[in-house]
Amino acid sequence: MTAAESLVRESLVRPADIVTLQAHILQQQARYPEATGALSWILSALSISAKMIAAHVRRARLDDVLGTVGTQNVQGEQQQKLDVIANEILLRTLGGREGVAIVASEENEEPVILRTEEDAGERKYCVLFDPLDGSSNLDVCGSVGTIFSILRKDHRSPDASASVLQCGSQQVAAGYVLYGSSTVFVLTIGLGVDMFVLDPNYGAFIRVAQGLKIPAAHKSYSVNEGNRRSFPEGYQRYLDWAQEHGYSSRYVGAMVADVHRILLKGGVFMYPPTRKAPNGKLRLMYEANPMAMIVEQAGGKGLIAPGQRILDVQPDDIHQRVPVILGSPEEVDHVAAHLAS
Repeated sequence: MTAAESLVRESLVRPADIVTLQAHILQQQARYPEATGALSWILSALSISAKMIAAHVRRARLDDVLGTVGTQNVQGEQQQKLDVIANEILLRTLGGREGVAIVASEENEEPVILRTEEDAGERKYCVLFDPLDGSSNLDVCGSVGTIFSILRKDHRSPDASASVLQCGSQQVAAGYVLYGSSTVFVLTIGLGVDMFVLDPNYGAFIRVAQGLKIPAAHKSYSVNEGNRRSFPEGYQRYLDWAQEHGYSSRYVGAMVADVHRILLKGGVFMYPPTRKAPNGKLRLMYEANPMAMIVEQAGGKGLIAPGQRILDVQPDDIHQRVPVILGSPEEVDHVAAHLAS
């Protein structure tokens, strides 16, 4: 065997380099000489939060933290015990990061100002999150997740609420954590989408995929068809067409789980307006914007209606709700065509 053949053989059998989430974050930071490290510290806090929440999810029944706490959140929904625990974990871990000026949670009525402008220094980010998406799945050991969005603080805004009311196109980073058969951390900082899996033996998120690309098309859709009779006619026309053309229905009931499958396999996720929720049910700031950024960074599309991109919506309320259509570009186009017809 020649020296050249030996080198080729060695490169084929040599295992891939192990890159942790922390190393990945530092690699990205190194691409920007002007970076202060504030965003890196925030992403680090989110990874720590994810590990802590994952541990609570795994032990939920053993620790007797399933079920509701008997109160409603600002959305008028029954709070699960783990909703409260996950929310508290994120608030406390992010609260210790100097780069965080404001945090906003789906579970809280108003954004929380952690540091004022006068003492902020490099504290220039707003972090918004849904601490435990799909928490009603917990009682049956279903998948749940955390969704987050990071914005630069708008120094011109007079108050916390106004500072975070930015279009999704202004996000500097977004991601989600899926707590399922494994704990998966998916992240974009505007340079594509990367995926990490928590190795429980070492307590570290390991990079398993870079530059994820959503398939252009896949014959599947994800929607709660129990509400079909109250969908607008365009959605019903689409569902009739999809079923006539051999599409499969896949719906978990947790946006993180449904979108994660579509990110990897393709298809379209929909949450249409209904008679009960005429403006849609999903929250623009906590769910639609971060998920749309991820999907678009992977080559997909995210709309609220034909020709209306999710990331272009100017929010007027921190808890604003919108319809959502996102996924493979060709599949989103099919839905939009039926809505426009």
